Amino acid sequence: MSLLYTLTDRLAAALGAAGIDESLGLVTPSADTRFGDFQTNAAMVAAKALKKNPREVAASILAHLQVEDLCESPTVAGAGFINFKVHESALSEAVNALRNDRSLGVEMVKKPKTIIIDFSSPNVAKPMHVGHIRSTILGDSLTRIARHLGHQVITDNHIGDWGTQFGKVIYGWKHLLHRESLEQAPIAELVRLYREVNALEENDPALKEIVRHELVKLQQGDAENLEIWKQAVVLSWKEFERLYGLLGIIFDERLGESFYNDALGPLVDRLLAEGIAELSKGAVCIFFPELPALEEKPCLIRKSDGGFLYATTDLATIEYRESRWKPDAIWYVTGSPQQLHFEQVFAAARMMGVTTDLRHIAFGSILGEDRKMMKTRSGENVELGGLLNEAIERALAVVAEKNPDLPRTDQEEIAHLIGLGAVKYADLMQHRLTDYVFSWDKMLSFQGNTAPYLQNAYVRIRSIFRKAKSEGIAEGISSIPSESSPIVISDPSERTLALQILKFGEVLHAVLEDQRPNLLCLYLYELADSFHRFYEACPILKSEDPVRSSRMALAGLTADVLKTGLSLLGIGVPERM
Repeated sequence: MSLLYTLTDRLAAALGAAGIDESLGLVTPSADTRFGDFQTNAAMVAAKALKKNPREVAASILAHLQVEDLCESPTVAGAGFINFKVHESALSEAVNALRNDRSLGVEMVKKPKTIIIDFSSPNVAKPMHVGHIRSTILGDSLTRIARHLGHQVITDNHIGDWGTQFGKVIYGWKHLLHRESLEQAPIAELVRLYREVNALEENDPALKEIVRHELVKLQQGDAENLEIWKQAVVLSWKEFERLYGLLGIIFDERLGESFYNDALGPLVDRLLAEGIAELSKGAVCIFFPELPALEEKPCLIRKSDGGFLYATTDLATIEYRESRWKPDAIWYVTGSPQQLHFEQVFAAARMMGVTTDLRHIAFGSILGEDRKMMKTRSGENVELGGLLNEAIERALAVVAEKNPDLPRTDQEEIAHLIGLGAVKYADLMQHRLTDYVFSWDKMLSFQGNTAPYLQNAYVRIRSIFRKAKSEGIAEGISSIPSESSPIVISDPSERTLALQILKFGEVLHAVLEDQRPNLLCLYLYELADSFHRFYEACPILKSEDPVRSSRMALAGLTADVLKTGLSLLGIGVPERM
């Protein structure tokens, strides 16, 4: 158990002994380390409820608090903050315990949940673009972290494979298809077909009706149109899979909209029969008279022309997921503009009796340097594949400049890790609800809060162990020296680094409370920064044993946490740069 959790338990016991609500025993890292390592405002909160002086309440708590083995005598500051400064011996014991702990101090959740995470969701016959970055990267990171903490996670890529665009694609396939182009760049060819047919329709009303009929034939199960649609899905998924492979992302399911198509009619009929939905001007809607925010915003589930909507598909999807996986929660990782849609769908699902925790994990937009939605010069969406390739190419130029003597294959491997890591980290370090400006210079910088800065911190530590081996100081390059060489904390920079290492497990749990990987990014940046301060203040290889072995072990633990933390963000680390 971490020092913070141990102090929290000790404080709760003291509160109980003092006749105060134990739930007030919240301990947090100190905002100002001059006063201590940890603090609590429990006395101030309790004093307000008891109508007593906070410092008197603090004194009562301290009279029952037993932390002598962990801390110096706690102090009371300001209006009633209780501050704790951990003994160096307790700190040394805590970090030494991590050397034999493969979880690095991360405690598994006591009640694991089954969570379905719905993310990425590209559209068939269209390229993945910059708009898919946030959903894809955020969803993958939340998946990794939730699984790391012990939850069972099912990832479902709910692809858009059923819609009006297929009438145009099918007509274009039949009359305008370039087979060679389809084989070389299938999605580009499908996009060309869509655009050409769309342009032709503008000048030919009769063609528009022909195209609509092709869509109707598909929806009715016409064999030829169904086969074209299937080929479009397969070709699109191959391209999507290539990008997911580049990003290191794997899905458990990829059930598209078409999978639920046959369930939509019966679902609407049932909701009408049960009185959950009702006819309104020829359409079928679900009204929410008891929800003021949605009172004038009904959920439309069938249009007056008989067509179904995204909400209909989403409700059918929830029912399927409930039946198949019996999840405790379903998380939808999509942009903030879909907030109203999910409020309506979730409210409708609750009226249907769904009790699963349904959450919309919303996020902001990626902006260009003009602070507008990121587009190409021609106004098109920036394709994801091109962006990722450019990230790797830019990283390769940096690596080749810094290490021109490295073999080309090594440079390319390192550039792959740095380039993709830079893109992922630049996205995840933001609060997910904020918009951010996409900047190559910032994300690929080796200074500041970036992936290359963190990767470089890891590489620097690994180089210490390689040098130690070459000088005959240490056998191998293990980050954990023998048990006969314990970590001993004495220097202030060692203390700061050790305390930062020990926060790792707490941070991961905090991330899932509000689905915010940026908390992990900030933690890792502060960890790397603490290491660099330690590295500058405390000679490692130039020290004599046992100090040298102690500092090597502390550096090794830092590397382990950096590597593990970055992996939970979907980012790899090179051994050299």
